[in-house]
Amino acid sequence: MPEYLKKFAEPFGYLDFARFGPVSEPVRRVLLREADRLHRHGWDALESLDADTATAARTAGGLLGSAPHEIAFVGSTSHGLFAAAHAVGAGAGRRGSAPDGTVLVARNDFPGAVYPWLRAADNGGLAVRQLEGPVTPDLVREHLDDRVRAVAVCAVDAATGYRAPLAAIKELIGPNRILVVDAVQALGAVEFAADAADVLAAGGQKWLRAGWGAAVLMVRDRIADRIGPGLSGWSGVVDPIDAPAHPCPPRPGAVAHTLTNPDGPAVAALGAALALVGEEGAGRIEARIGEVLGGLLAAARAAGAETGGGPTADAPYGSWRGTGDPVAGGSGIARLRLPGADPAAVHRALTAAGLATTLRAGWIRLSPHASTDPGTAELLGGTLAHVRRGARTA
Repeated sequence: MPEYLKKFAEPFGYLDFARFGPVSEPVRRVLLREADRLHRHGWDALESLDADTATAARTAGGLLGSAPHEIAFVGSTSHGLFAAAHAVGAGAGRRGSAPDGTVLVARNDFPGAVYPWLRAADNGGLAVRQLEGPVTPDLVREHLDDRVRAVAVCAVDAATGYRAPLAAIKELIGPNRILVVDAVQALGAVEFAADAADVLAAGGQKWLRAGWGAAVLMVRDRIADRIGPGLSGWSGVVDPIDAPAHPCPPRPGAVAHTLTNPDGPAVAALGAALALVGEEGAGRIEARIGEVLGGLLAAARAAGAETGGGPTADAPYGSWRGTGDPVAGGSGIARLRLPGADPAAVHRALTAAGLATTLRAGWIRLSPHASTDPGTAELLGGTLAHVRRGARTA
């Protein structure tokens, strides 16, 4: 872990990795290398970028338990989820598909995980049934019928830090239904049942610390015959340049669901970030994040704050969206609020003290990384205590 931690240099007090993760030193070097390559070379630079993309696919496959051809790269998590939604819609009537095209989606998931399905429904081919609350096996069971073709879920909820039980959900829905997973708040931060996902999308700008421009899109062979290339462009078909006529047949593997070639330097950077996770181990990174977050929450509670979420696997949390208090797995995301104090004022005080957090719906989200200085907890606790004293005397 000490060698791993040396690869990062974010500011002291940065607690906002669920929004953006400052890139690692290996990623910085790759981006500089690729910029220089594009500056000094011509078409031969494309060969190097293609090789980097192939390496990144192997690395991603190793982390997700998939074959390299089941991995493609798109521009963002949202891009990947839109591709997934239209692919599920285009799979109507294919062998093994549910007779209807209903998809179960949590209404209160991050909007980026909801809108792809709403827009695909607008275009026909599927219907969306929105669920209230975190996606649990019990909730899915209540809505599971013969019309349901797929379930879409966030591996980790961006607001509460709830870690969805993907394996249990997949076991419940069975092999003929498709589990689509938004993993952007999980990949690189926590261990999760990636093998349960039939389709998965995860960008590199948060916990992977790879910057923007590239995301993993995993599409497993086991469901390839139950979906169609709904957003496939020229990069997703066989021999598009010299074809005598269009449309051409789709290419095998996940690349069939791409619009165009990916951003090569961004993919190379994402590959470096994925390799760093593989080298250190997701479990070790998760454990370190849990230690740091646990210290932050302890300091917050000592200062009188109410907290929710966090790393403890059986920690109950009260949803700030009014969806009940399920007992669920934790993650690297937690939240706090200070009774009697204006949340916006608390957030401003934390920002003024040098603590980067996110304010959402009256709660302050904490999302540290393994490289977060444990001394941040003292600053957090002291700032909250100061604000609370001020609120009492106001």
